[in-house]
Amino acid sequence: MGILIIDDTDFDRNLLRSILASAGYEIAGLANCGEEGIRQYETLSPQLVMLDLIMPDLNGIEVLRRIRAEHPDAKVMMCTSVGEENMVTLARKMGARGYVVKPYIAENLLSAVKKIIGPPGKEF
Repeated sequence: MGILIIDDTDFDRNLLRSILASAGYEIAGLANCGEEGIRQYETLSPQLVMLDLIMPDLNGIEVLRRIRAEHPDAKVMMCTSVGEENMVTLARKMGARGYVVKPYIAENLLSAVKKIIGPPGKEF
């Protein structure tokens, strides 16, 4: 269970981990690229995936497509920079449960996560 964070930048990965862990959410794993994220998803079966949209190997849309092809009930939240609204719309059509905008505002991030998986410590 827990949350899998897939982001190619150390800063964003660590910031997400810090915000989520300090609120009581379990961090299942961290991946620095799309391929690694897909492998970790298969191994960890996380409760939620926090997925960066723009990454060098595979973009978040492709990672989302591949995870949901094998796991249609996967809960994925996209992490995006302002100005990528077309990509967010596409991600939602492909099954993303929501998105958060960088730079992260802790209360907005935690509110979005809570809407998808509930409060920390709640296991499904």
